Formats: sequence, structure tokens, C-alpha cells
Amino acid sequence: MATEGSYILGHSQTTSDFSQFSDTSSIGDTRQLVEEKDDGRPRSGMYVTSFNFINSIIGSGVIGVPFALRQAGFGLGILLIIGVALITDYSIFLLIEGGRLSNTHSYQDMVLVAFGRPGFYILTVLQFLYPFIAMVSYNVIIGDTITKIALWFSGEGDSMVHSILGNRQFIIFLSTLLVTLPLSLYRNISRLGKWALLSILLIFFILVGITVRLATFAKDIPATPNAWQFGNYNVTQAIAILAFAYMCHHNTFLIYQSLDNPTPKRWHIVTHGSIMFAAIMCVILGVVGYVSFTGLTQGDLMENYCHNDTLMNIVRLAFSITIMLTYPVECFVTREVIENAVFPSNPPTPFWRHMTVTLIIVFLTAAVSMSTDCLGIVLEFNGVLAAAPLAYIIPSLCVMRLRQEALFSRGNIGPILTATFGILVAIVGSILAIINAASGEGCSHGREMPYCLAKNNQSVFMNGSFSTTTMTSPIV
Repeated sequence: MATEGSYILGHSQTTSDFSQFSDTSSIGDTRQLVEEKDDGRPRSGMYVTSFNFINSIIGSGVIGVPFALRQAGFGLGILLIIGVALITDYSIFLLIEGGRLSNTHSYQDMVLVAFGRPGFYILTVLQFLYPFIAMVSYNVIIGDTITKIALWFSGEGDSMVHSILGNRQFIIFLSTLLVTLPLSLYRNISRLGKWALLSILLIFFILVGITVRLATFAKDIPATPNAWQFGNYNVTQAIAILAFAYMCHHNTFLIYQSLDNPTPKRWHIVTHGSIMFAAIMCVILGVVGYVSFTGLTQGDLMENYCHNDTLMNIVRLAFSITIMLTYPVECFVTREVIENAVFPSNPPTPFWRHMTVTLIIVFLTAAVSMSTDCLGIVLEFNGVLAAAPLAYIIPSLCVMRLRQEALFSRGNIGPILTATFGILVAIVGSILAIINAASGEGCSHGREMPYCLAKNNQSVFMNGSFSTTTMTSPIV
């Protein structure tokens, strides 16, 4: 196992490689968000840092975990939730080791030292792509859930159905303007700690609501064939969704540098505790969600619940708030990647540029999210195209390069296995994700599920608008 001493840069070649690029890469992920310890900026203790880390992990991906169980099979899916958590924990260890070996404080600078400009540009694209698509997925959830809540509030009348509040595109625009944009304008990630704690508390409420509905509503869900088989052929897609759910590598350096006195021991406690908490939440939510709907489970679990279900509409609201509070963490990373790539030698960032870049990112993600309502496809593509390389492939390759040991040395066994895992997920998962995207598998496109129509004869949501039939009393 690597020790603190093994992290120290001991190769002059690596040092010289970094100095070659120091003029253009000195502005890392942490430039505006976290400065040196004597700069007077706020830093976080272990608890607040853990809240931020957990909040960065438990985003929109967690709601797709039941769908991952459907894809992989119930038994194998549970094992994958635990297995991917362990691999993620190890890959975070590799990432921070790479930073120490290269004497750098950002993901981009670490890759720059290890692989030069080509590696830097590849990482820049991936590190922009992942949080950008994640923010798109957050807006997809917000648009779908808040629209249903607004129509639920309208009751039996048609006024809300035909108003702008029944339009998901308008809801996305409104939530962006009033909530996600103001939070994204923060310049220091440690200030999001209180919002991260609120987000985690709301996750507990969501789990309670889903569990209650398992006991009261699952009996009305029709059985599906092979619902309890141990394994299924869509394993790589399930891994892609889980990789997305656990993904936090793109902002690991930000959170690491926000920790007060970031010793290896304190950071390991934060990392292991955060990943363990996220894994427990994923197992509980995944099992409860899948047991509720088995073969009918959607990419967005909230789509499985009836539109007039009072409890689940409250849960939808709670989850929407959670997503809104997670969105700014991803925006921080996206903004810093742009700053590194476009303005590499102009510190510090002036307020006008901070504002301009943030506005472009936020409204661009809003525009893209208005074009799709299929969360499962978004999660799969982000998992295979961005999460797998960022989480498993690149950290492993960087550490092996920076260690300057023989490729198949004993110390490189772990990184080689981790990188191989990521490569297989990326290649096979991309192929299957394209096939499923073409067939529309796992996406209801906002339509009311058949079992809800059969039971309640209520509103049907199709293609962004509602056609209303007789509305019966809501489910409570």
C-alpha cells in the first residue's frame, strides 16, 4: 500500500516536465474556489467537506440505480453497486496519489505532467463533458418533476394544463433563473456546505417516501417475466449508470483543497466515509425502487409513480430541490475547466468574466436539456463516454506513468486492473447505449404508466403537453 512518503515526487524528470508548462497551467481547478491556506478564504472541516463530497456523488445518478438493477439483474446489480463503490474509492486514492507524485493541485495539471499537451487537451474535453451532461440531466429531472407537481396542484381544472406551468421547457428556464443560476455564481465551494447538508437530509426523506410506497402501492404493479433473475446481458450499461452515480473525480481536487489541514489520514476518512454513505444510499434506493416496479422500472424512478400520488409528488419536490442544490457543484468544475483552457495565464478571474462564463454554461445546459426528457439515455452516455475515462482509466494511467516503474510491476497491478475495467465499460457500454437509444428502451417520455391509467383514469402526459380525461381522487 502506498504511504505518505511514496506520494512525494522523487523524479527530477517529472519536475522538469511540469515546470515546462507551469506558465500556462498554473491556474488549476482550485484557483478561484480554493486558494492557499494563508489567503484568509474559508475552509471546511471534515464534516462539511464530507457533506460537499457526498452531495457531489449523490446527484441525478442515484435515481437511476433501480434501472441499473433492471439492466444487470437483481442479484448481480446489488453486487455491482458494492463493487463499483470499491473501485471508485480506490480510483480516488489513485487520483490524489497522482497529484502528490506530480506536485500538482488539479486534475488537469496532473495529466499535463504525466502526458503533456495531448493528455491535457483530452482531459479538458472529458472534464468539461461530464459535469456539463450531468447538469443537463439535472435539468431534465427538474423539468419532468416540477411540471407534474404543478399539474397536480391544479387539481381537476384545465387552467394549469394549458398554461406555461404545464410546459417543461418553461419550468427548466424558471428554475434556472431563480435557483440554479444564483447558487452557481458562488466563487468558493466551501460556501455550499450548508446547502449540501440540506440536500443529504432530503435524500433521507426521499428514501422514506419510496419505502412507504413499496408497502402500499407495489401490490398494484403487474408482474414482469424474469424480474428476479440473478444476471442480465446489459451489465455494462448498469456499470455505466453506477459509474455516473458514484462519479466525483472531476471535483475531487476542489474538495480536497477545501479541507482544512488535508493530511492523508483526514482525506482518507472523508473519502471512505463519503463513498460508504453513497453506497448504502444506492443499495437501499436501488433495491426498494426495483422491488416496487421490477421489469417496469424506468431510467428516472420518479416516472414510475402516478401523477396524482400526493406522497410521491412531495418526494418529487424534495428530489428536485436536491438536484438544484447539487447543480452548482458541477457548474463550479465546468467553469474552472473553461478558465484553465481559455484563460490559462490571467489570474485572478475578474467578476465580469466569472459572471459571463457562468451565464453561458447555465443557459447552454438549460437549452440542451429542453430537447430531451429521457434520463436513462443521458445517464448511460455520460457514464460510458466521460465517467469511465475520468474515474478509472486516466487516474490509473497517470499514476503508472508518474511512478516510473516497470509496466507489469507488482505496484501497477491495481492501476492496470482499474484501467482495464474502465476501457471495457467505455467500449461495450457505448455500443449498447447507442442500440438502446435507438430503441427508446427505459424511457416513458413522461407518459403516465399503464397501471396508473388503469387504476385512476387520470391525466396523460405526452410530448410536453397534457391531454386530460376524467380525474379521480388522488392517491394518498
